[in-house]
Amino acid sequence: MSLLKPSLRDPLARVRGVGSARHGTEHFILQRISAVILALLTPWLLWLLITLIPADYATVRATLSNPIHAILLLSFLMALFWHSRLGLQVVIEDYVHHHGLGIFAQILVLFCCSLGALVSLLAISRILFAA
Repeated sequence: MSLLKPSLRDPLARVRGVGSARHGTEHFILQRISAVILALLTPWLLWLLITLIPADYATVRATLSNPIHAILLLSFLMALFWHSRLGLQVVIEDYVHHHGLGIFAQILVLFCCSLGALVSLLAISRILFAA
């Protein structure tokens, strides 16, 4: 690095060789994409839930066995779990300062969100294919 060329990096970061991990922009974009998907699907989900309030179990099951509703509900839930994982990852990175605890929390969030997504996929597919 030339002495004539100013750098925006912190001097301590230059000494350590630590710089940008170059994954923040991708993370930011993925979180915004999942937020847009959730914003587009939330009115549909609210409409569906409000129309199913007076319905009995058989009607709810028949409605959710419609492929359009099943795909939209599955898309909503997958986007929800992905968005929550990304958001919790940022919170953990920002506020958990103990490295070991941060790694444990990241693994726990990944496990819980993956488990929730898989359970949702299984439940919706059982309703869809059992009808």
